[in-house]
Amino acid sequence: MQPNMKEMMRQAQLLQKKMATLQDELARREVEASAGGGMVKAVANGTPSIVSVTIEKEVVDPDDVEMLQDLVVAAVNEALTRAKEMVDSEMSKVTGGFKIPGMF
Repeated sequence: MQPNMKEMMRQAQLLQKKMATLQDELARREVEASAGGGMVKAVANGTPSIVSVTIEKEVVDPDDVEMLQDLVVAAVNEALTRAKEMVDSEMSKVTGGFKIPGMF
């Protein structure tokens, strides 16, 4: 193997190790979003998955289930957007902004 090819392989292995560590860290990090003035909150992690949804009892109206459904969807979507932004930001620090296909 040529010297610069060996160096490229070493760099690739280091990057792979850093990314695996970052993925583990991001799985433990959480972001929160809310809707309806904080009446519905959703928490997502960096995998990204929804970790929890909290609904204040004041917003639960059996005669207006659609409003509650809309608030839950809005909070969940915002939490997932924030989680993706967190992942993108942290990944770009590791990769120097280089997009790696198949990673997040």
